[in-house]
Amino acid sequence: MSVVLRNLQRAVPLRRARLRKDVETLRHILGIYRFDLGLICVDNQRIQYINKTYRQNDSPTDVLSFPFYEDLKAGVLPSPLHQDDCNLGDIFLGLEYIYRQCEEQEVDDFHSILTVVTAHGLCHLLGYRHRTEMEWKQMFQKESQVLEEFNRRTGHQLQPLTKNAF
Repeated sequence: MSVVLRNLQRAVPLRRARLRKDVETLRHILGIYRFDLGLICVDNQRIQYINKTYRQNDSPTDVLSFPFYEDLKAGVLPSPLHQDDCNLGDIFLGLEYIYRQCEEQEVDDFHSILTVVTAHGLCHLLGYRHRTEMEWKQMFQKESQVLEEFNRRTGHQLQPLTKNAF
């Protein structure tokens, strides 16, 4: 199936081809290549509006995921009955926010961090959460496994950004 990649921001330069390639690799690792996926890159103003509207949090953020299968159990792939249901949902990437975080933390490779944040968003589409310590551990483990396999396939050295909030 397909990935719809939209860049609706102009605050940060984006190498779309690299992001698309990395997303395709992540989809194969997660076994979700037969599902459609929306990946929308936005600036701080738009991600803040979305965050406030849907999460009641009036601040910009790095990633927001809107799963097609809202009650999906973590680790269980959806079983669509119809072709129209082969959709995982949408991920909004706050490119400006991510870029500023990279600057503040003196991280040189913005596009690698973008891949890590996208992997995090994909985990959310697949039912992983981090509202409790147990959920956080489960999600961190999944992200670590995915990025370890991504690194093996690509030669990168990416690590999860998820921090323990407990």
